[in-house]
Amino acid sequence: MTATVPTHAQLVVLGGGPGGYPAAFAAADHGMDVVLVDQDPQPGGVCLNRGCIPSKALLHVAKLINEAREATEWGVTFGEPHVDLDRLRNFKGGVVAQLTGGIRQLCKARGVMLMQARGEFESSTSLKLTHPDGTNSDLSFEHCIVAVGSRPAMPGIFNIGDDRVMDSTGALELPDIPGRLLVIGGGYIGLEMGCVYAALGSQVTVVEMLPSILAGADRDLVNPLRKRLNAQFAAIHTNTKVLGLKATEEGIVAELEGKDIESPQTFDRVLVSVGRIPNGKGIGLEHTHAVVTDRGFIEVNGKRQTADPHVLAIGDVAGEPMLAHKATREAKVAVEALLGEPAEFDNVAIPAVVFTDPELAWCGLTETEAKEQGQTVKVVRFPWAASGRAQTLARTEGLTKLVFDPDSDRVLGVGIVGVGAGEMIAEGVLAVETAAVARDLAESIHAHPTLSETIMEAAEAELGQATHVYRPKRK
Repeated sequence: MTATVPTHAQLVVLGGGPGGYPAAFAAADHGMDVVLVDQDPQPGGVCLNRGCIPSKALLHVAKLINEAREATEWGVTFGEPHVDLDRLRNFKGGVVAQLTGGIRQLCKARGVMLMQARGEFESSTSLKLTHPDGTNSDLSFEHCIVAVGSRPAMPGIFNIGDDRVMDSTGALELPDIPGRLLVIGGGYIGLEMGCVYAALGSQVTVVEMLPSILAGADRDLVNPLRKRLNAQFAAIHTNTKVLGLKATEEGIVAELEGKDIESPQTFDRVLVSVGRIPNGKGIGLEHTHAVVTDRGFIEVNGKRQTADPHVLAIGDVAGEPMLAHKATREAKVAVEALLGEPAEFDNVAIPAVVFTDPELAWCGLTETEAKEQGQTVKVVRFPWAASGRAQTLARTEGLTKLVFDPDSDRVLGVGIVGVGAGEMIAEGVLAVETAAVARDLAESIHAHPTLSETIMEAAEAELGQATHVYRPKRK
């Protein structure tokens, strides 16, 4: 601990992830005295250090490997790739280092003091800080924004004390390329990491206890992805449970329960990807008036304020969905609320993106949600087989889907599966948030040939006929 450690700040932001550091920056931009406290050696939180960013770097490599193999069908043949794990780890680490270094520079430029320490509330206006050298100090404040994020869930049944059983953090370290990898959980993290290891050469088996992978997405969007993953993975078992794991010299033995499932099966490594746990407990909030749920979420209102007037909360710890971009938006709302502005977290289109290949993205109201709520909607789908750009990419499995209000033609939701869906969904978010109608999308000129034209043509289909798809009208 150095002599420059502050003892008081107008605002303390606890947690330096995609919610925390944008909150600190926004507050500093408005002239507030800000201290950003993060227990990691490098800022950026789970997303930058052990989540979104390193996984996307590896998924880029996986996509490159797959495209090189598929290029044979187009008349270009490459040799089998040689994977240098050390250089691959260095590439991933270099991306992370570049971005964490950028956050440090921005802290300095904005006058935000960045401190590495673990913070625990002693009262509504003070924190006890534990520094890396083991020393402690007190930091008082007028307000604190809690942005401590979440951690991977590791149910006790899988926590057998063997490093061959990994959570997402361990999987991202790329300890080796296992011959046989079991992924427990068919959500976006498990599927993304499964894609990485499958491209690198592992035989990947996914086990999901629910009837389908990616349970939160519409089935017609999941189906093209499932078909492609069936070809890349050794197996995908839904409606299947992992009853237990056992460490042996030959590998990790998994007891499986499901229809027509061979059990037990042995794997070289296991990735447990069954969700995340918010970090609201264990940081002393019981010494404030803030309310923490049994699951570890901190209860907040629309301004991201807790029941304690000195404490706000944002990001994973403030409730579902646990997404980095949701945390970043909440950061701006929380700071604006502190400044007395009429801020409210009222976004209706928080995009969800699965960075598999093909990517899957959606925002706003899904068709499944509409059915569950008994809401009448009109759904229009545009198949990418009718897209010139998709044909040039030899990736016609995609689908663009728009959900409309049948009376006003207002865009209520957008879903996309296909190459680059994660980039394309931004137009859908804008359409939903601004209450755009079908004509707004149909009459906005989209560049040709692009995949974004599928959004325009889906809107055209709502108004009558899409240019490149003809559907005879029912008599």
